Amino acid sequence: MGARRALHFVFKVGDRPRTARFYRQLLGMSVLRHEEFEEGCKASCNGPYDGKWSKTMVGYGPEDNHFVAELTYNYGIGEYRLGNDFLGITLVSSQAVSNAKEMGWPLKEVTAGVFETEAPGGYKFYLEDKEQLKQDPVLKVTLGVSDLRKSISYWSDLLGMKIYEKDEEKQRALLGYADNQCKLELKTVGGAVDHGTAFGRIAFSCAKEELPNIEALMKKENQKILTPLVSLDTPGKATVQVVILADPDGHEICFVGDEAFRDLSKVDPNGDKLLNDVSNRQTFIFILIMDTCRI
Repeated sequence: MGARRALHFVFKVGDRPRTARFYRQLLGMSVLRHEEFEEGCKASCNGPYDGKWSKTMVGYGPEDNHFVAELTYNYGIGEYRLGNDFLGITLVSSQAVSNAKEMGWPLKEVTAGVFETEAPGGYKFYLEDKEQLKQDPVLKVTLGVSDLRKSISYWSDLLGMKIYEKDEEKQRALLGYADNQCKLELKTVGGAVDHGTAFGRIAFSCAKEELPNIEALMKKENQKILTPLVSLDTPGKATVQVVILADPDGHEICFVGDEAFRDLSKVDPNGDKLLNDVSNRQTFIFILIMDTCRI
């Protein structure tokens, strides 16, 4: 097995301007790239939705060495029902805590020096009130599971993750591909895992040559493959190959060929402007509609 990297988590967002404000002004992340698509993705990157959608990557640095967020916006869908599948992202940033207080954004101290807040749409973030790390400040993504042992076996034995921590009493485990990468925390939710209508997804990269092997292993082990090996095109950018899996609780997992993805994920200096342009246009159209309704 070659080196694998944790890349991003996919969020479905209904209020794109307010969501962008949370990530940029509160968390202090930057827009890495923004892309618009006229129709649904072959690998359901935008969920089980047809029609126009957009993808905005935001983070503290490029995906070469940072774990980032993918904000997926489906035109015409204003909100999603969340389940108990995504339990939060933990990051280190005293600046984010200060930003939240200055903005009047709701904060709740859940343990000493750790604050819980929510992005628009209800996605939870846990902010450690410490100086932001020089390396990636994003520490872990926490997902809910119904059977911890079964999930550990899947992620460790089949997907090759190292087990960093395991706490049977608290029914949690911490896994990852490398010490300096964002970790995956699994927590028992005390019942079935509900994915709501937001359909989150976590992404990793691997050598392109590994993708057929991952697919073959899942077939051999009778595990669920949501999207067999497929090529995805982004207009004007690199074509990447992906395999989309589902773990025992239905968490979506994307493995993408690393070399092409590094090309695709290069930071676009125009990303911030592209997002602002479509958001401003959308706001203008909304105002026109409201004015028309008043006539």
